[in-house]
Amino acid sequence: MKLKHIILLVSLVVILILSLSTMFILDETQQAIVTQFGKPVGGARTEPGLNYKMPFIQKVQYFDKRYLKWDGDPNQVPTQDKKFIHVDTYARWQITDPLQFFIRLRDERSGQSRLDDILDGETRNAIASHELLDLVRSTNRIPEVYEDYLQELEVLEDITVGREKIEAMILQRANEKTADLGIVILDFRFKRMNYVAEVRERVYDRMISERNRIADQFRSEGQGEARKIEGDKERDLAQIQSEAVKEAEMIRGRADAKATEVYASVYNRSAMSRDLYSFIRAMESLEKSLDKQTSIILTTDNELFKYLKETR
Repeated sequence: MKLKHIILLVSLVVILILSLSTMFILDETQQAIVTQFGKPVGGARTEPGLNYKMPFIQKVQYFDKRYLKWDGDPNQVPTQDKKFIHVDTYARWQITDPLQFFIRLRDERSGQSRLDDILDGETRNAIASHELLDLVRSTNRIPEVYEDYLQELEVLEDITVGREKIEAMILQRANEKTADLGIVILDFRFKRMNYVAEVRERVYDRMISERNRIADQFRSEGQGEARKIEGDKERDLAQIQSEAVKEAEMIRGRADAKATEVYASVYNRSAMSRDLYSFIRAMESLEKSLDKQTSIILTTDNELFKYLKETR
């Protein structure tokens, strides 16, 4: 009985091994082909579920059914207008025909390497055939300017192609070259563009120079405005002073006229008043004419001498 049990157990193990070697399962993210001695047998297996093969002599090659990424190496490329730039790109691709992909490329690593050659080459050709403006812009948009001094800086040149069309052109040409490889490139984009170091320094210097020019323009306009304000102040001050002097003279004239009128009215009232008026006028004249260091000689018939004599 023990021998029978052993034989039965061994048979079951052999059957289990054969069954496991015969079956393989594909999930939703996989597709596969079956090879026999390194050559593909039958068609591609793309549906998820249980599949069968001959045990031991046939093997299964699995391939990813999902979208795969391709990340290009940054390259230094000249544009049509002879400007050297660093270009970094990326793409998404998918294995659509596992059998053809296996025949031509064998595995995903070889597929990535082949995409390096195709996409890098098409990228260089496209950049060398277009100017820098077409590579960094997509539309002939009108820029929104919020500062008046930027009006002349924000006049954009028109482009003829644009970045999006160039990306679509590279994608189309690359797919033409991958048509017999069992893959399709789903999307291609420029990830980053920048000037090379030497050109970038010159661009920065030009930006600094432009901003310094704007600063000098602001400074000049400010100085001109300051001089204008100073001139307006001096003019207004002179006008105010002139009007004040004019008004003072007018007041003084009216006061003198009033005083003369009062003096005349008093003078005409009586002889005594006239003598008093004459005396006051003489004293005022004498006060204005003399000081402590002045000496005068008067004749006896002088009017001032008459008043001084009478006061004695």
